Amino acid sequence: MRIKTLFGLTTALAIGISASAAFAENIRIAFIDPLSGPFATTGTNGLAEWKFAAETLINAKGGVLGNNIEIVSFDNKMSGKESLVQLQVAIDQGIRFIAQGNSSGIAGAITEAVNKHNKRNPDDRVLFLNYSAVAPILTNDACNFWHFRFDANADIKMDALTNVMAADESLGKVYVIGQDYSFGQSVAAAAVHFLAEKRPDVEIVGNELHPIGKVKDFTPYARKIVASGADAVITGNWGSDMVGLGKAIIEAGFEGPIYTYYAASNGITRTFGAAGVDTITQVLQGNTNPPASAETSAYVDAFEAKYPDHDISQARITNAIQMLAKAIDQVGSADDVVKIAYALEGMEIDSLWGGKVFMRPIDHQAIQDIDVAVQTDKNIRHPLDNSPYGLVTQSTVVMAGMDSPTTCEMKRP
Repeated sequence: MRIKTLFGLTTALAIGISASAAFAENIRIAFIDPLSGPFATTGTNGLAEWKFAAETLINAKGGVLGNNIEIVSFDNKMSGKESLVQLQVAIDQGIRFIAQGNSSGIAGAITEAVNKHNKRNPDDRVLFLNYSAVAPILTNDACNFWHFRFDANADIKMDALTNVMAADESLGKVYVIGQDYSFGQSVAAAAVHFLAEKRPDVEIVGNELHPIGKVKDFTPYARKIVASGADAVITGNWGSDMVGLGKAIIEAGFEGPIYTYYAASNGITRTFGAAGVDTITQVLQGNTNPPASAETSAYVDAFEAKYPDHDISQARITNAIQMLAKAIDQVGSADDVVKIAYALEGMEIDSLWGGKVFMRPIDHQAIQDIDVAVQTDKNIRHPLDNSPYGLVTQSTVVMAGMDSPTTCEMKRP
């Protein structure tokens, strides 16, 4: 009898421990982006931002349903093929939330793979949290129920950027240059469209694409820009391609404004240095000069103290973390991916960076305030790239793109 009692107690304890362990299991997000190669700096910065957001905004406050959010990193080496391999590894590990942002081409491959996987595996579905891939097609013809974009798309950003350009009466000639893949092509098309609409008198004297991640010397491109007589340059370049292009343009003696999507932080701000003052203009979300609140400043200060070699350069990451956590909390489970997706649709939150973020149900495109800022060394509360320079907001479009068109025809489960 005593043996049975002890055995029963042991079994009960084992069951209790097992249940407790299951309850405390982390909610994992697979981060699939470049952690090696020429774009590693951008990837590692993004990884730091994801980890800090999870730790500070969620885990330090008790987690979600009592569970912590864990960011699990996967190096895709900036390869579409490797991204799909790492996606499958993450799924095989039981991870149900996939985060990726560097390269719209890779995002396109991931969203297609996720859609196919979910059709074939209705009991093993995953969600794709796109935090930075902004080719408009991803929330247009290539949209699907499992994909959510937390960044503004390239068209929404160009609309805001060309508002500033249109107000410049001295602007006569513009040179457009970018990376030759879906995002770079989207930037070029948007520049042509919005300039024709807002300033039909402006001449586009160059519209050029170059191989992504393969150009070692941008001097020939910079010389063509100068020779064209352009008053301004538009580029969507990012990572090492932005560093290389920016350096070449400066050294070629170009003195006009350079309108950009990703020309700050990650070695880029220091590359431009003093030459970028009043020259580099960037469209972005959540600029911190001025900061939206004391809470915003405290968050940035804490991040930089923990990651002194990185910057907060992608405010949408905190929005993605907070919206996912809110959806899981509303559903009451991190396992029911379908219900979590429906909870994200139409969700609105107050962003740490000021204003609101709204997940548009029709195409899963996040709608939020968009800033246009210029590089300077004056009135900088939060400098970038361990330099004296930062971005100061010049104008803001509130809830940009709320009524922007979409061709998305979403099929829902």
